[in-house]
Amino acid sequence: MIDTHAHIQDLENVDKSILSAVSSGVEKIICVGYDISSSIEAIKLANKYKEVYAIVGVHPSEVEKVEDDYILKLRELAKSKKVVAIGEIGLDYHYLPFDKDLQKKIFVEQLILADELKLPICIHTRDAIGDTIAVLKENERYLNNSGVLHCYGESFESFNILKKYNFKISIGGVLTYKNARSVVEVVSKIPMEYIMIETDCPWLTPEPYRGKCKNEPKYVVEVLNKLADIKGISREEAERITTHNAIELFKFKD
Repeated sequence: MIDTHAHIQDLENVDKSILSAVSSGVEKIICVGYDISSSIEAIKLANKYKEVYAIVGVHPSEVEKVEDDYILKLRELAKSKKVVAIGEIGLDYHYLPFDKDLQKKIFVEQLILADELKLPICIHTRDAIGDTIAVLKENERYLNNSGVLHCYGESFESFNILKKYNFKISIGGVLTYKNARSVVEVVSKIPMEYIMIETDCPWLTPEPYRGKCKNEPKYVVEVLNKLADIKGISREEAERITTHNAIELFKFKD
């Protein structure tokens, strides 16, 4: 299994969490940055643990804190051979106040950087799928290395638009929730060759651990089991396909 989206830099005991994940069958963990400092921490962890890889970027909720040279810093960070994508980037209109224009500006600047570096992108979109798709359409020339919409909770119609760019989706613990009928329905329609799994830890702990503890990479197995159940395939087949999809997208280098 590959946990394609985790914030292990925010866990209380990283050593224990990684050991526990590996013991549970997790082969790789992608540690995702959301600003410059968390991206630096992601690379440090990737350099320390052979199972960990890094994604570097600025989350839309952090755009008002960026300094003028942030692209220069990300470009330098991305020189690490264990950096597999630029992210998580995108748009988030959930919490007020937010600056749509600034979010779009930072989003596009990072799309351009990813294209320059020939890296895929990891997209975060929340209450903003219309604008996210519009930005991607307007900047198609920079979408040459594919990408993923993480924690996918949008419609099947949106997926059909995005698959034009060969984007994959990643699903997490929300898939296991009793009130996630719409997510289950969408995932049931999306072909397996587009699907990866994640935890987004330390948040979105899956059932049956929801409300009992913080999320960790080891719990990605619960997402895998639910996915296999939805698709009517064995856990082994779901593991094989989602792992292949992650390797195909991120092209891991040891």
